[in-house]
Amino acid sequence: MTSTPGNTADTARLRRPSGIRSLRLGETKVTYVPDGATQLSARGWLPDSTEEFWAAHAEYVDADGWLAAGVGSLLVEHGDRALLIDAGFGPQHWPAEPGKPYGEIHGGRLLDNLASLGHPADRIETVAFTHLHLDHTGWASEEHFPAAAFLFGETEWEQREAALATGTTEQKLAEIAPRVRTVAEGEEFFPGVTVLPTPGHTPGHTAYVITGGGRRLIAFGDAMHTPVQVTRPEWPSAVDHDGAQAAVHRGHLVEELRKPGTIGFGNHFADVVFGRVETDGNGVVWRAVDA
Repeated sequence: MTSTPGNTADTARLRRPSGIRSLRLGETKVTYVPDGATQLSARGWLPDSTEEFWAAHAEYVDADGWLAAGVGSLLVEHGDRALLIDAGFGPQHWPAEPGKPYGEIHGGRLLDNLASLGHPADRIETVAFTHLHLDHTGWASEEHFPAAAFLFGETEWEQREAALATGTTEQKLAEIAPRVRTVAEGEEFFPGVTVLPTPGHTPGHTAYVITGGGRRLIAFGDAMHTPVQVTRPEWPSAVDHDGAQAAVHRGHLVEELRKPGTIGFGNHFADVVFGRVETDGNGVVWRAVDA
């Protein structure tokens, strides 16, 4: 089923973080597993946007000008095997700070949610990361994922010191380093899952392409933070490492998502985490997919 933000129920989805949602790709099942949520300042997070734009797209923002954004992971199940893409924010809570492009952010639910889905963290065989930001590596440790290898795109790990400027600590890098393996473009490291570099948000930001049942899903991490960037891919986020490079790859990504049989997964996309990119009278838009 595909839904559009054309009625009250669908508009409400754009203003709340997602709960657990699943799709089938043939023999592969993908599930969004929430860890927590955050708020993104519409004008602060997308500094090239305008008041006029948001007035015309008021369905995306609450009364205080915030975009709703979930924080979580993508569970990929194939037979009795389980892969996790990203590892949430962890058991933390940061209050909002004046002048920041984001509001409060909190995590803590990922491990309980994985267990409820029948895949406790200690049985996950691999955690593949889109990038090294704290809201994607929060639970990453040998304590929580004792059986898992930690996968990063080659450039992301080679230039991992860049993550220190965004809040990642030397301690976190040292903690995960013994379990890290790097992966290259096009590499298949799990049944039907391959690597797609999408640098810009971070030096080696990585998307993952999951293929099955005649469909493919692109888990694109923070190449986009809101469905608005599908319509305006030239708009960088406030924390992009290289805004121009990110915009180029975001444009390529939107074109890939327009291809038949392609679904996107946006980790921070409110309650429309799975969707297709379509064209209608309003231009290129994101349409939620629920099955």
